[in-house]
Amino acid sequence: MTEPTHDRAWVEAYHRMMERVKHRLEALEQAEQEALPQLQASIEHAAEKAVELGELTREEARLIGSYLKRDLEDAGQYLSTTGHDLRAWLRFDVELLEDRLLDFFQRGVDQSRLESLAFGAAEADVEPVPYRCGEITGPGALQCAGCGELALFHAPAAIAPCPVCGGLVFVRVSEEAGAGD
Repeated sequence: MTEPTHDRAWVEAYHRMMERVKHRLEALEQAEQEALPQLQASIEHAAEKAVELGELTREEARLIGSYLKRDLEDAGQYLSTTGHDLRAWLRFDVELLEDRLLDFFQRGVDQSRLESLAFGAAEADVEPVPYRCGEITGPGALQCAGCGELALFHAPAAIAPCPVCGGLVFVRVSEEAGAGD
């Protein structure tokens, strides 16, 4: 049985399209690999600028940079593992954020999501990152590891001791993690 002329052409077109998609995916993978160091370099540049302007000591800038990186990586990992949006990670409506803060987190999380995927950190059983009293956190919800009390942050802020039990360690929670609250 002979195959109709258009079937052969369509098979060839399919192969060409598949090659084009493969080429685009390779380009995306390359862009992901290039984005990883850019996130770290951007944080380091911002820290260096803060030192240069006399806003922070070098050690303070390094510490604040590590908090920022932690929050972006945490959000990126959440988005990568759940497929949910930033609103679910924040655990409140994104309209409560300033436009510039929301834009920053959305752009930063995209980079962080790439980093999480690149390092294979998208496993569902990853241990939650501890957040400690006195550290700075970005917007979102933290839960006291001791008693489960929820603390919402609508803007970057220092983490205070738990008002219920005085606990000093918190974990990031999302909507589905707190569904039983």
